[in-house]
Amino acid sequence: MKARILIVEDEPSMRMGLTDNLGFDGYEVDAAADGEEGLKLALANTYDLIILDIMMPKLSGFDVCKQIRQQDNLTPILMLSAKGEEIDKVLGLELGADDYLSKPFGLRELLARVKAILRRSNNNVPSKSTSKEATIGRLKVDFMSFKAFQDDKEVKLSHKAFQLLEYLFENQNKVVSRDDLLKNVWDYDQMPTTRTVDNFIVKLRQVVENQPSSPSIILTVHGIGYKLIATHDNPLQRSTS
Repeated sequence: MKARILIVEDEPSMRMGLTDNLGFDGYEVDAAADGEEGLKLALANTYDLIILDIMMPKLSGFDVCKQIRQQDNLTPILMLSAKGEEIDKVLGLELGADDYLSKPFGLRELLARVKAILRRSNNNVPSKSTSKEATIGRLKVDFMSFKAFQDDKEVKLSHKAFQLLEYLFENQNKVVSRDDLLKNVWDYDQMPTTRTVDNFIVKLRQVVENQPSSPSIILTVHGIGYKLIATHDNPLQRSTS
């Protein structure tokens, strides 16, 4: 069965190029020329992936992403950023995007990202542990239902953020490289030049750490990657219920 992809892009040549190339690659593609039309299609149909530009008329990609996630729609979202500014990428990830790609980009990289996202979403496996719930710092998380709570208030995280947090949890007290994370969480065969991992870590620290600017749970190992550590104050408990 063909994967169904929605492209939301206001630039005609870019929209047509993406539609033609993804269609040629075997995907079923719908396209929208502005954020308002894109949101209507996203909420009215079932897609395997949404490719979403940020700067668009009527509704920005940020607004579209936010409203999709508010409907508890977990369809993977790949955001296209023309500015290339980290603040845009961080905001997109905070709103629930699964990845981003900065313009200009090569067709080969786009197709690799698309294949990786679809492969990963189609091959999600249950947690290795017999229990699905865990407490990590300030966050109580259920990896099976993709729900997280902080002081009994639900915290919205993207599907990819849950996968990243679980991978770190399963490898707690070990140094995990960025390449390991891109391979095992994003399923990239070739490691792109991207700060995707770093920006997701920023988001996770905001909900896990008591002081996100001075982290004590998700630590940076400079030049390598990250380590999720257990301490006396943060035992990284897995529920036995």
